[in-house]
Amino acid sequence: MNIKKNIYPKLAVTGMVKNKRTYVPYLMTCICMIFVSYLLNFLRENKRISEIRGGSTLQAMLSLGSGIFCIFALIFLFYTNSFLIKRRKREFGLYNILGMGKRNIAGILVCESALMLGISLVGGLGLGILFSKLGELCMIKVLGGEISYAFSVEISTILETVILFAVIFGLILLNSLRQIRMSDPIELLHGGAKGEKQPKGNWFLAAAGLIMLVIAYDLAVTTENPITALKTFFLAVLLVIVATYLLFVAGSVVLCRILKRNRNYYYQAKHFVSVSSMMYRMKRNGAGLASICILSTMVLVMVSSTICLYSGKEKALKQQYPRDIQVKTYTLDEDCLKGIHEAILMGEKESGIEEKDLLRYHCLIVGGSLEEDRVIMSVGDLLSASDAVDYSKITEIVYVPLEDYNRLTGNEETLNQDEVLLCCTREGTYDYDTISVEGLDTMKIKAQVPEFVVNGDVTQVIMSAIYLVVPDLETLEKADAVQKQIYGNNASKPYEYYGFNIEGGEKKQLAAMEAIWKRVSEEEAQIQGEGKYSASCIANERAYFYGMYGGLFVLGIILGSVFIVAAVLIMYYKQITEGYEDSGRFEVMQKIGMTKKEIKKSINSQMLTVFFAPLLMAGLHLIFAFPFVYRLLMMFGLYEKTFLLEVTGVCYLVFAVFYVVVYGITSRAYYRIVSAGETR
Repeated sequence: MNIKKNIYPKLAVTGMVKNKRTYVPYLMTCICMIFVSYLLNFLRENKRISEIRGGSTLQAMLSLGSGIFCIFALIFLFYTNSFLIKRRKREFGLYNILGMGKRNIAGILVCESALMLGISLVGGLGLGILFSKLGELCMIKVLGGEISYAFSVEISTILETVILFAVIFGLILLNSLRQIRMSDPIELLHGGAKGEKQPKGNWFLAAAGLIMLVIAYDLAVTTENPITALKTFFLAVLLVIVATYLLFVAGSVVLCRILKRNRNYYYQAKHFVSVSSMMYRMKRNGAGLASICILSTMVLVMVSSTICLYSGKEKALKQQYPRDIQVKTYTLDEDCLKGIHEAILMGEKESGIEEKDLLRYHCLIVGGSLEEDRVIMSVGDLLSASDAVDYSKITEIVYVPLEDYNRLTGNEETLNQDEVLLCCTREGTYDYDTISVEGLDTMKIKAQVPEFVVNGDVTQVIMSAIYLVVPDLETLEKADAVQKQIYGNNASKPYEYYGFNIEGGEKKQLAAMEAIWKRVSEEEAQIQGEGKYSASCIANERAYFYGMYGGLFVLGIILGSVFIVAAVLIMYYKQITEGYEDSGRFEVMQKIGMTKKEIKKSINSQMLTVFFAPLLMAGLHLIFAFPFVYRLLMMFGLYEKTFLLEVTGVCYLVFAVFYVVVYGITSRAYYRIVSAGETR
């Protein structure tokens, strides 16, 4: 058949219109993907955001999210396009039998892909440009910058988005052409109605999936150290993903066979048809359900975690920087310290501020491996020996002289030379009466005190920490000499912490910090050696914190929304595809006496049997992942376990309501197809 090329667009449009039930959701998804891609790239390259303090940090987070999104968009659009090709194969097979060559069918597919790409780009870029200013204002609000209402369109971002999705659509087109070329006319004609062969119940794969899931859950629950949790996180995630697919694919077949053997359950009108139909396509059905479960779990973990991080950003900042301005002088020489103190006071006087809530003490922080009541440091450089180190035992030992402890707490404790006071941070406990640090004499624990002053250096370290209040400064110096002998150039430095608060906002803090920095720098230049002090201002660090936590929050919301859209689309296509496959079976059942009411009951039985399994499994994943997630969030300064639990619970309930609504909508679409007897 000689077909003019100008008929290709017409056939492409006709095919899309006739299959609008599958094409419209796909086009909407493509528009959504392009919209999100443009918005992420626009915010990532926005000059106004980069000029705000913390803006570069936020944009770094967005760059990471943009890369993840590109990979996900490619995989997901490939996945959803397979539903479209499956529905069109019968039509293409008919064209082929009537004389249209595969080259002509390829021409239709090219026109169809170009048309979909054009519609998607116009819609997605239009929405992106329309909402780009709103996104920019939200980012500026997160960073606390000054609002500007000037509107801009980034041509480079448009080109980047167009190229990205042109490549994705091109790859999808090549894959579709490959499928058409490798299929014969009869296979194409029956491709849209081709179901799965009845699979055998594979108990081995189901058992393997269960074992993998138990191992992953055990890792999540028993891993207590955050560093160890980070190292095993990806292994646990991989095990959960593989186990979920095995359980839904192989395990669901086993479940159907068990239900089929239960005669009281199976031989009922509402169960007989649903269980039988599921048996013939459970491989694909299980994979779709597993995908929904994994996406649901990702949404719940991502959204709940980023909400908690963003809500607790100020508290995390205060933990790391307990005072508005803090100066750390890395020496124990009293003359040097006196000079630094005078320089700080001069800087305060010049900037017109007065310090309050002064926090000043000597400190030495040493890392070691806690073996029962002994601290071992001769493992060498802990960083270079990371493969051999058990991070669950690594502990920070924080030495503080008794004089500073009494001054800060208002106590009047006394200690003998072989005695110490001990304080465990966070969730740590110490169950011994003595403690022996390598290179030092064994020390008796006179008492365990419930808490000590917040130390920014300790809160930055995700390992557990033990404060040791030693009798005097000489004991601290002796501990310093021992750790220098063991660690050499990797040894930490003792320092004096000098921190205080001031009245006034961020501008006053920054001005005071500048004056103090200048005076302390002049004083430090007269001290022999390098790196004798460091100074920081919480107002300056707040921008970095808000940029990082705000970027994670935005990414969590954006990517969470994208994953929700993906889950909904999979659910929709699953119902539509199965509706077309089941319509013929239900039509036969109606002819032998099955009423529409009984059909609806059968549909509900089928949906309730497996459709809520992903939601329940996602909830189970979330429960066992909670300790794991909490340990990882400790690395970002989040220690509010109760708050994380509450947010996670609320997120799950909200998502469950949303899931039920989507189930109701998609099940009605399924019912309309099977009740109308559609086979297209």
